[in-house]
Amino acid sequence: MLLNIPENSQPGTLFPLNLAQDLDVGSNGLQQYTVTPNSHFHVLTRNNSEGKKYPELVQDRALDREEQAELSLTLTALDGGSPPRSGTALVRILIVDVNDNAPEFVNSPYEVQVLESSPPGSPVLTVLAQDADTGNFGRVSYGLVQASDEIQKTFSINKVTGEIRLKKELDFEKIKSYHVKIEATDGGGLTGKGSVLIEVVDVNDNAPELTISSLTSSVPENAPETIISIFRVGDRDSGENGKVVCSIPENLPFILKSTFKNFYTLVTESPLDRESTAEYNITITVSDLGTPRLTTQHTIMVQVSDINDNAPAFTQTSYTMFVRENNSPALHIGTISATDSDSGSNAHITYSLLLPQDPQLDLASLISINPDNGQLFALRALDYENLQTFEFCVGATDGGSPVLSSQALVRVVVLDDNDNVPFVLYPLQNASAPYTELLPRAAESGYLVTKVVAVDRDSGQNAWLSFQLLKATEPGLFSVWAHNGEVRTARLLSERDVPKHRLVLLVKDNGDPPRSASVTLQVLLVDGFSQPYLPLPEVASDPTQVEDALTVYLVIALASVSSLFLLSVVLFVGVKLCRRARAASLGGCSVPEGHFPGHLVDVSGTGTLSHNYQYEV
Repeated sequence: MLLNIPENSQPGTLFPLNLAQDLDVGSNGLQQYTVTPNSHFHVLTRNNSEGKKYPELVQDRALDREEQAELSLTLTALDGGSPPRSGTALVRILIVDVNDNAPEFVNSPYEVQVLESSPPGSPVLTVLAQDADTGNFGRVSYGLVQASDEIQKTFSINKVTGEIRLKKELDFEKIKSYHVKIEATDGGGLTGKGSVLIEVVDVNDNAPELTISSLTSSVPENAPETIISIFRVGDRDSGENGKVVCSIPENLPFILKSTFKNFYTLVTESPLDRESTAEYNITITVSDLGTPRLTTQHTIMVQVSDINDNAPAFTQTSYTMFVRENNSPALHIGTISATDSDSGSNAHITYSLLLPQDPQLDLASLISINPDNGQLFALRALDYENLQTFEFCVGATDGGSPVLSSQALVRVVVLDDNDNVPFVLYPLQNASAPYTELLPRAAESGYLVTKVVAVDRDSGQNAWLSFQLLKATEPGLFSVWAHNGEVRTARLLSERDVPKHRLVLLVKDNGDPPRSASVTLQVLLVDGFSQPYLPLPEVASDPTQVEDALTVYLVIALASVSSLFLLSVVLFVGVKLCRRARAASLGGCSVPEGHFPGHLVDVSGTGTLSHNYQYEV
């Protein structure tokens, strides 16, 4: 026999069983029923309306399917015969489940750690709830309970499997942990509560941060330990991921000083020099200690402001400028230049003339300077013959405070121009009659008649003089040495030579263009120095002048008579000297032997001859 008894049936409940059949009657017939002893049921024997005995199973205590889902009892029917006979039947009792058990979570509360770098859809954990009931009453579904909007946006749970997954990325810096309440519901509507603690594990996903509190973009040079910037560093991560180190390049004149907590101060390590480096780009590097390391860089631009610590410097310590004489006034003769390593008004240079060392030099009338660009100008025409060179100092002053200055030496050299004609010292040329030289007819070839001495106030090749014969009464009789101006006979004299000769000599310098002067000589031939002095040759009268010829002759006659005695004495002395010299050398009048000057006669600007000549007559 099979009985289905719900587990919530109450003790005392009667369950009728099938009766047994016995063909005997009377005392030999069916008398009673028994059941296998157990703690839940016993059996009663009852009579029905027909007088037959039947069994009823009585429940003694409450049933619990979760403890024992099925009972098997043996029902025995006994008669009253002797010996007694019995019959048995198997009673199988199936305890029918009722929803008397709520689901229970196995490991509640759950604790789990999740990396904040886990992508959406990643599994967090799987929860498990158990229900002692069976069938639909033991079938459990899962869900979130009293979940906030943040939890609902972040997590989801599978109703069947209980698997919790991420719906979006986690951020440790915003939320470090979640408390998620879950429930399990069976088919009968009973629920069980649980909780899950989800801890977000930090990963190094945040680079260090740098916040500038104060910044100085311009620093004066030569200032010691100037504060450039104050800044704060930090990292939103935690642990080693949130620890930071700060550094700057080592080759810069700046250092970092840690003040308190995460604040740093950037200061100059030593005085700066704008002239070497006018601007610095300082890169501050902040790195955390996480794995992998994350780095943040911030660049600060610092400009070094100028102070007037550099004096102007001339490009040369001294300048030499050349200017040709007879220059035009206000002529630009050169430029001086100075530089200043400073900037702005500190580098603005003004040029000026300084007082000359020579107090006799009137510099203000000679030179002027442009104060802005250093150009030098000659104020008036210079004369080499009066001033060959002069020196003065120029100053360069900047516009800083205090004012710094320097000076340089300027030497002006006046170049000679061929502006002077040769000047004849001997024979001196004037408006009177040409100078007369006496030449004895007995003179041999090469006899020195006279020497023309001339000077040139110019210098160099402008003062190199040369001589040449332009005109002569007898072209082949006389010659002029080009180098020293000596006039000599070119051949022996003869009786046919006229007694009077007129020579025109040209004295020319070597300038460009050359300048020249002419010299006129009269040469009178005499038969030795014993011949009476002849009247002076007639000088061709100037066409513009008309003189009385008789007056001229009378003057000549009076001069001759007056000079007769003096001339006699001079001739006597001359004859004596010539005879003595003839015995020693060539005879006649002689010139001491010696070295004659070279190609040209060099004459200084003062008119003094560079060589001495001695003549003995």
